[in-house]
Amino acid sequence: MKTLVIYTSQTGFTKRYAGWISEELNADLYDLNDAKKKADSFFEPYEAIVYAGWCMAGKVVKVNWFMDKAVCWKGKRLAIVAVGASPNDNPEVDEFLDNVMTEEQCKIMKVFYCQGGINYDRMNFFFKNINENVCQCFEE
Repeated sequence: MKTLVIYTSQTGFTKRYAGWISEELNADLYDLNDAKKKADSFFEPYEAIVYAGWCMAGKVVKVNWFMDKAVCWKGKRLAIVAVGASPNDNPEVDEFLDNVMTEEQCKIMKVFYCQGGINYDRMNFFFKNINENVCQCFEE
C-alpha cells in the first residue's frame, strides 16, 4: 500500500515517531512545510496518509491543514498520530483523544497517541519563556 507520512516537530520527538512509522510502513516521509507546497495531484497515488503532530494545549499542532485536506481524500486510509509529553496511561490522554476530532472526522480517520517528552534545548524562545514562567510559579 503506497503510504505517506507527514509530520511537524518542534523538539524532535514527533519527527522520530514519524521516521519509525515511515520505516515500518515503507512510506514516503515529508515535513509538513514541504507537503504544504505540493499540488493536490501529488497526494492522489497514496492509499494511506498519516499526519504526525505534537500536542499543545489539548490540540494537535497544525492539524487543521490535514483535516482540511482529508475532506478531499475520500477512500484513503487516514490517521493522526498525536505526540505529547503526558504518559500513555494518563487519564487526560483518553479525554484528549475523544476531543481531537468531530464525530464526522472519526468516520474517515483514526487518531493515536504516542508519549514524547520535553527537550528544553530544542524549544524556541517563545516556548522556553513559557516554560520558565510556569516553573517560576512553583519555586519558593
